[in-house]
Amino acid sequence: MRRFILFIPLVIFIGIGIFLWRGLQLDPTELPSALLNKPLPQFQLSSLYDEGIELTEADLKGEAALVNVWATWCPSCKQEHAQLNRIKAEGYKVIGINYKDDRQKAKIWLEKYLDPYASNIFDVEGSLGLDLGVYGAPETYVIDAAGIIRYKHVGVVDEKVWQKLKGIIDNLKVAKQTES
Repeated sequence: MRRFILFIPLVIFIGIGIFLWRGLQLDPTELPSALLNKPLPQFQLSSLYDEGIELTEADLKGEAALVNVWATWCPSCKQEHAQLNRIKAEGYKVIGINYKDDRQKAKIWLEKYLDPYASNIFDVEGSLGLDLGVYGAPETYVIDAAGIIRYKHVGVVDEKVWQKLKGIIDNLKVAKQTES
């Protein structure tokens, strides 16, 4: 019996090692989201471009699109911005959520680096970001034509990530066409 007790630390060490090894296999850009396959949260926030224009979740419906959470204070957002402009040039819809930012700085930033967004929601308090479960900028969501969240990507959208997101959007468009 005493010999068995000597092996307990070894068994615990092996168990912890397996647990940590499994964690190394996870992709940090694919954080779980409770909102997958659920509609965008309800919101009523102003447009980045015009404080008098109120945008709601209904304004984001109509076609499959990317919803990109960004800010001028986010260096990774600048890194992905050229890719977002290429996505727009390919004819895909990108909607921006300017997250916890300064309106004037954001407008200047978009003038300087070009504006890939079909519309841009100004989320100065971060309330929509909180409802979406945003960890930080940048984060990108794929929504279908009905405004249902189909995929969430945490981190920079580069060409490799875009090819994955593009496949998801294209599949959503094909699914909508077969329904019609």
